[in-house]
Amino acid sequence: MLLRPPTNQAYQDSPKTHVQATSYSMKADAIDRCHTEKEVSFDIDRSAAVVSNDPAEIYQEYQYLRRKCPLVHTRQYGGYWLLTRYEDVKRAAMDSETYISSVKAVVPSDPRGIRRPPLNFDAPAHTPFRTALERTVKPARLSRLKEPLYRHAEEELAPLLARGRGDISAEFAANFVARMESEWLNLEPDIAPKLAVAAATWLNAWRMQDGDVVTANSMKMYQIARELLADRRLHPRDPEEDPASSLLLEIDSHGRPLSEEHLIGCLRQSLVVGVVAPPILIGSICHHLANDKELQQKLRGDESLIPAAIEEFIRLYSPYRGFARTTSKDVHLHGKTIRPNEPVTLCYTSANRDPEVFDRPDEFVLHRENVTAHMGFGRGRHRCAGMPLARLALVIVLRVILRNTKDFEVDGELQYSRMPELGIISCPIKFL
Repeated sequence: MLLRPPTNQAYQDSPKTHVQATSYSMKADAIDRCHTEKEVSFDIDRSAAVVSNDPAEIYQEYQYLRRKCPLVHTRQYGGYWLLTRYEDVKRAAMDSETYISSVKAVVPSDPRGIRRPPLNFDAPAHTPFRTALERTVKPARLSRLKEPLYRHAEEELAPLLARGRGDISAEFAANFVARMESEWLNLEPDIAPKLAVAAATWLNAWRMQDGDVVTANSMKMYQIARELLADRRLHPRDPEEDPASSLLLEIDSHGRPLSEEHLIGCLRQSLVVGVVAPPILIGSICHHLANDKELQQKLRGDESLIPAAIEEFIRLYSPYRGFARTTSKDVHLHGKTIRPNEPVTLCYTSANRDPEVFDRPDEFVLHRENVTAHMGFGRGRHRCAGMPLARLALVIVLRVILRNTKDFEVDGELQYSRMPELGIISCPIKFL
């Protein structure tokens, strides 16, 4: 019996290599073609899981990998391992001694090799940065952010409503999250549009691995961070209300003030992280609702359902394929050995659709009993520090869209993100 992966364009365009399965330890420089008790036809290097941008293809491929190849190595992007099952991903995310973040945190990695806290740091070095950021997203602060975030969502949606159509991801969401970041960081109002342009240009260049454009726009965001930190040194604010002021309070594990370079790097990273994932998820949510009119009307008619819907959307359409770790020692798993200093991607999107954990994993299920078990925000020490703010912003966005419309549908071709994100970066919508 020949076991074949799901058929998709990635396979139709690629020759298949048949190999007999054996029991062996896989080294990272070998071509990993999954082995089972029978002959298989599968080449991970040509798999949709690592070369496609189409979410439907990728979800289908992850389904195959979870069943037949839960640990697999690809030579794409310099070579890395993929973990696809929920329990494996969770175990790795929680074991920060074996799977470290200080070598490589994403695949593909920064072409310039720059490391910024807290994402690229291990404990205890990362801890003060995370502590400082979490201090500024407590319930009292979020409550005070609600009014300006609702106002920004209304203002950014207005031009699309006036035209009767627009790009809900690349236009509305991208501009809204830049304003959200500006509110959270207490930036001057005129910074938001500059941040939106610089972040969008940087992100497109990152996806294309265009180092020159990445560097140029990264420097613009570094300048925003540098000026912000300099101002807060002179004019500190309430650390529970202001991330830069909060960072300046922290000390490292040796009792020393955090370095200027790392403080600026943390603020620069915060500028980017907050504007990358939300527009992708918002595009995916609106695309789903445009195709599920019953759910769209149900949420429009009862806003109390929106927070639960957002949580399920985060599980179903996690905007990052996963984050990377590097092994600090030999790891023996699924009949293979990951050697020390080898990159491993924790596929959160695959884990969040694992049928061993989530019933009907590829369907939207409102009020799913175990929805909070999802890893849309990661897990462990590097779980998203801005998670409470992200949840609030997504609820506000969906409420504002539904309050101001009677119905909407997709109005053009979708465009999908490249790695490391997964989802819709351009979602043209027509309001009916």
